[in-house]
Amino acid sequence: MSFSIIIPARYSSSRLPAKPLKDIAGKPMIQRVYEQALLSEADQVYVATDDDRIVEVVQGFNGNVLLTDSGHPSGTDRLQQAASLLGLGEEEILVNVQGDEPLIPPSVINQVAANLSLHQAASAATLCEDIESMADFENPNIVKVVSDSQSMALYFSRAPIPWPRDAFAQKPRQMPEGHPCHRHIGIYAYRVGLLNQFVRWQAAPLEGVESLEQLRILHHGAKIHVAVACDLVPGGVDTEEDLAKVRARFASNPASAS
Repeated sequence: MSFSIIIPARYSSSRLPAKPLKDIAGKPMIQRVYEQALLSEADQVYVATDDDRIVEVVQGFNGNVLLTDSGHPSGTDRLQQAASLLGLGEEEILVNVQGDEPLIPPSVINQVAANLSLHQAASAATLCEDIESMADFENPNIVKVVSDSQSMALYFSRAPIPWPRDAFAQKPRQMPEGHPCHRHIGIYAYRVGLLNQFVRWQAAPLEGVESLEQLRILHHGAKIHVAVACDLVPGGVDTEEDLAKVRARFASNPASAS
């Protein structure tokens, strides 16, 4: 199996400005993500950014970095430009590892790349995990996914799906045992040809309604393979509170900070 990793990293963030450069146990967050990616089976790892400050930091720890346009409407557009700059072919596999996930397990990076390689009908692959609490099921910030018998995504939504009609007719509502409810984990493997199509497609109506760009892929008839993650995937860093939790985790395990 052959694949590359791109880590999109923007300097601007409304909730946590300069997020990729935040210190975590003596290293910037983007370096923590990069080092986790290096532990995977990827042939090459690159950071793709629109900011010279991030370029300088990545070069400072001898990482590979690409300077991309600042006007990209999404991380997927930045990913496509990175693939183009690297000269990747249409059938090559590119894994998008978010630049705010310093605890991403290398095993799930390998998993999502392998799943796409094995399922030729899919143009992309992603992962999910079980939802067990009502709070998570009803939280619009937790994206849910439902799949068909071939493990291809039917739909992604911020709404609670699938809705257990009979169980929820009772009060108080409780998650029924064995309810097939999954939280989407935002790691993707793409065939480069899909990325080249994606940037030419118009945004889909449902994509705008849900604010979920993966719905553009489904809208245009391409398939996304979905599997339960083989390892626990800690949440990313979106807020100062998230950052404090990650710092505390590294502090509690000094060996991981080296």
